[in-house]
Amino acid sequence: MRRLLSLLALAMLTMTGPALADSARPPARLADTQLPDPKQEAEAQALMVTLRCLVCQGQSIADSNAEMAGDMRALVRRQISQGSTPTQVRDWLVARYGDYVTYDPPLSAATLPLWIAPIAFIAIGLALARASFKRRRRV
Repeated sequence: MRRLLSLLALAMLTMTGPALADSARPPARLADTQLPDPKQEAEAQALMVTLRCLVCQGQSIADSNAEMAGDMRALVRRQISQGSTPTQVRDWLVARYGDYVTYDPPLSAATLPLWIAPIAFIAIGLALARASFKRRRRV
């Protein structure tokens, strides 16, 4: 019985995690405010579309309403307004959060399966289709 109650308590805590993920604090200053310089804002927007929200299900930080995404948008805008290039900001975020933060991971030993898998699936599909067509010709 004690074990069952422990499991039930653990399940309840696990299910309430996403509901408590965002705090009640206001969004970061530049999270939803555009930069005064249109060129800098365009650079920031272009970069934000390529960065993945770390707590969302596949959304970019430009599209996400999560608190973490707002903080990342503010960070991108702040660094670009201080003169950093989008490449420098991107490199800093990758160094801090890893390749997962970008939708276009670089080719490395760790990401090689991500790059090879689509090609392998296409090759397997073509081989299966070819075998299927050969069988039809014989019949």
